[in-house]
Amino acid sequence: MRRLAARCRFVAGIEKFQIIFQLFRHCLVIMMPPDDATLIRLCLQGDTKAFEGLIDKYQKTIFNVALRMINDAQDAEDVAQAVFIKVFEKLDKYNPRHKFFSWLYRMVVNEALNFLNQKKRFEGLDEGLLSSEEMPDERYERHETAEQIGQALMQLAPGERALIVLKHFQELSYKEIAFIFEVSEKTVKSRLFSARQLLKNVLLEQGFFTHE
Repeated sequence: MRRLAARCRFVAGIEKFQIIFQLFRHCLVIMMPPDDATLIRLCLQGDTKAFEGLIDKYQKTIFNVALRMINDAQDAEDVAQAVFIKVFEKLDKYNPRHKFFSWLYRMVVNEALNFLNQKKRFEGLDEGLLSSEEMPDERYERHETAEQIGQALMQLAPGERALIVLKHFQELSYKEIAFIFEVSEKTVKSRLFSARQLLKNVLLEQGFFTHE
């Protein structure tokens, strides 16, 4: 009888543990935010909350890319808004074989380039417009460095600027950038090399560093 009672307690303990484990897994599922694929599927089913989820997830990144490209906060906001409108309109054409954020980057780059082509604006970077996420105010030297690089970026052609921003500020891979520009990885590397050299020359002219 004692063995039977001990066995019953053991079985009951296992069942209790399984119930607790299932509850814990359920809580984790509730707490974890939905991934892009889930949000996109819900969007295509007409769930506006899911689209708001995509905006919340990517709006800061999209704004920062646009700001680096355009050099005006208000214009960058307008471009970001236009991008999300196009995303909403063209979401049914998104190919899930590619990463969603790469598709989104292609849209913001194209929208920013179109904006620049229309406006033909190539003035220097206004003080204070750099994203606070990338440039903490408490680090004055870092502020100065970021501002100088920002000014130099604005001297590059929009396409060259986009390559630098995507690779060195957004840290995309060559493959991802190739998808955005619809060219080969080899072409990306070649163009990026040229863009870096141009940026280096501008920084040399600004006195950012001296010739070795």
